Amino acid sequence: MTVHSRRKLLKTIDVDKVKAAVAAAERATSGEVRVSVSRFFWGGVRRAAERAFVRLGVSRTRDRNGVLFFIVPARKKFVVLGDAGIHAKVGQEFWDSLAGLMSARFKKGEFTEGLVEAIEEAGRRLAAHFPYDAAVDVNELADDVDFGGN
Repeated sequence: MTVHSRRKLLKTIDVDKVKAAVAAAERATSGEVRVSVSRFFWGGVRRAAERAFVRLGVSRTRDRNGVLFFIVPARKKFVVLGDAGIHAKVGQEFWDSLAGLMSARFKKGEFTEGLVEAIEEAGRRLAAHFPYDAAVDVNELADDVDFGGN
């Protein structure tokens, strides 16, 4: 990724607000949240998200309770992927509701707000199935925003 394209993405996404939302969500749940923002690329967004899911280690959490928010601002597209442990407990309605929150904001160009709102909601909802326990919970995945591409 060129310095110019990274700066453009940084203007689209407020990294500090997104990182703060991830950290806050993870204080409520043992679930792990990752965010990856990608530049424009050829090919399917879902396939790129699946590659990022593996590259970022989202599937390697102890309880298989990782979530990836994969955003492609240039295409106004996103994918939210959850690992098997989460999906088994929350079902498709959970993913549809997160996508609905993000879609409404993204259509207005509010990428940061859409991400933050969806991350906060994910944290609240995951807490019911994967509560945070300070005695045993460790941060298994980095909270930073990934710009590693697809």
